[in-house]
Amino acid sequence: MLVMADTQQVDPKDGQKAARLAKRIGGFAKEHGGAEGQVAYLGQRGARIVLVGEDGAWGDVFAPSMEIARQAVEKAGITVHEEFDGEFAAKVRTGPYEWSRMAGIQVGGPSND
Repeated sequence: MLVMADTQQVDPKDGQKAARLAKRIGGFAKEHGGAEGQVAYLGQRGARIVLVGEDGAWGDVFAPSMEIARQAVEKAGITVHEEFDGEFAAKVRTGPYEWSRMAGIQVGGPSND
């Protein structure tokens, strides 16, 4: 029986990219009393890691692939949610800027007077 070898190439720089992202995630978590995240696939663009701090602050970082994103959140040691569901979203605290942006989108965007 002939068994084909796994030909997937592993880029040694992927570990370095994941480590850099993990450091940024860890910095966010430290600044905001801890953090949780959710990884979203963006197709060929890679993955978005949405972070929500214990204080309700939120942010995101981008990874060039889902695998690098997964490695980064694992190295950072944060809780990762499968979905950005209502319970997780309820932890986000929005301020006046976000509310004004959302209102502008609802009424057709900012005016170009």
